[in-house]
Amino acid sequence: MKRFIEDVKKYREYAVYSAKSGLKSEVANSHLSWLWWILDPLLFMMVYSFISVVVFGKSEKYLVAFIFIGLSSWTFFSTTIKQSVRLVTRNSSIVSKIYIPKYMLIFIQMMINAFKMSISYLLVIGTMIFYQVPVTFKIFYVIPLFLTLFFVTFGISSICMHFGVFIEDLYNVVNVFLRLVFYLSGIFYSISKRVSPPYSTILLKFNPIAYIMQSLRECMIYSTTPDGKWLLIWLFVGMILSAAGVYTIYKYENSYVKVI
Repeated sequence: MKRFIEDVKKYREYAVYSAKSGLKSEVANSHLSWLWWILDPLLFMMVYSFISVVVFGKSEKYLVAFIFIGLSSWTFFSTTIKQSVRLVTRNSSIVSKIYIPKYMLIFIQMMINAFKMSISYLLVIGTMIFYQVPVTFKIFYVIPLFLTLFFVTFGISSICMHFGVFIEDLYNVVNVFLRLVFYLSGIFYSISKRVSPPYSTILLKFNPIAYIMQSLRECMIYSTTPDGKWLLIWLFVGMILSAAGVYTIYKYENSYVKVI
């Protein structure tokens, strides 16, 4: 733990600089530049709204905010995990020349994706104002919920990054698995309303991203209290996964250069 804290302090400026550079490079050759970070979630929201209302004939209260919350959280979660699998290989020129704790590469991607997610959540706030959603003190539950999201995402990503160095096809496996999880997470529908028990309980309690999305909706737009017990459980699980991932990376990171 001491080494981890010292390394984070030592390399945090590098991580912030790399994240800024990554964001700039993404829109460097685009005519719309940073506007794509707004258009992208907007377009996807329109697609999922069409699927929910027109195709399935279902709708949720405050539908646009409902979908924005799910889509924004899912994109951060899934994109970070998929990127983590090939992070070491993709940054081989850096990894082979200078030492940097390899999990810092995940921090860089998380900062980039968190910035994009924050833009999406500004759109969520805009839709809440448009719908005149009543806001209560329960909205402060977003703090531990986002903390849980970050821990779970980092923990899974760090483990995926380690094994991604040694397993060539892991990216394809993770990609297929995340597609399955996508449809089981309630991005554009409410699991508690559309899935009958006990399957709804299983999907919400044992799928961390489904639980987090549902809880964010509850405290942000429905003024209800998330399940505190499962919030603590997933926060603890995220911490354990993060600790295990960091330990594994520290133990084997010297062998990464030999493999790539």
